[in-house]
Amino acid sequence: MPQNEQGGAVFAPARTFDYDRGASGLAQPRAIAVETPIQLAFGGAPFAVMMATPRDLEDFAVGFALTEGIVERVDEIRDVAIEPVEAGVRVDITLPGERMSAHLARSRAMSGRTGCGLCGLEDLAHLPKPRRPVPASAPIAPEAIRAALIGLERAQPLNAETRAVHGAAWSDRSGVVLFAREDVGRHNALDKLIGALARASVDPASGFIIITSRCSFEMAAKAAAFGAATLVSLSAPTSLAIERARESGLTLVAIARADRATIFTGAASGASGGIAA
Repeated sequence: MPQNEQGGAVFAPARTFDYDRGASGLAQPRAIAVETPIQLAFGGAPFAVMMATPRDLEDFAVGFALTEGIVERVDEIRDVAIEPVEAGVRVDITLPGERMSAHLARSRAMSGRTGCGLCGLEDLAHLPKPRRPVPASAPIAPEAIRAALIGLERAQPLNAETRAVHGAAWSDRSGVVLFAREDVGRHNALDKLIGALARASVDPASGFIIITSRCSFEMAAKAAAFGAATLVSLSAPTSLAIERARESGLTLVAIARADRATIFTGAASGASGGIAA
């Protein structure tokens, strides 16, 4: 199938049909989101295979390493090598000796269909704990969240083309979307965003994260691992996401629309009319 210039979509022939009249007209090319196996390796040792959109893979590698706790800082990653292989793409991340030794001692392997952050855990005792409380930060104004939601659609060109990918975006405190990443996997989109923010040395206190997917445990955990004080989700949260947000000191705003949102955790969760911590 022909591929678009950015590598995020291919074009496949498709025909529309009405339920009562059947298919009509000629097949027309339709943009389809690319889903590719991405093998993440550390120091040449395979670690995980994620089904992902093969774009922004250096951001993905950095964000994944940070949110998985494999590194604590972006400068602990010495190199990221990206190599197309027969079955997909191999991304090899080089760590300094002490970090690599700690990673090997951790000895975790996982395989996810679209980047499940817990796939491969062998025991419930291995469920990751919050690393540190999110640093206290001034609350985000409701007007800023509304402005970011309005601007979010313009930051998702691949989804506009395919209607098949998730988005994760970073807005400044005034509601201006500054960074956005897209992927067929919601966890992957967030890892890509966090990787981009870390590589750009963005201060977690300078804004907030918006995700287009539901807010599951892993999404709250990844946002907290980055140090973001506020996470806004277009869809609803899960019970464990609320629990992790509360444990981490993360303000969780969900079911966010241009006219209203629901706050689940944060200093203002019991207040009327407010959606910021």
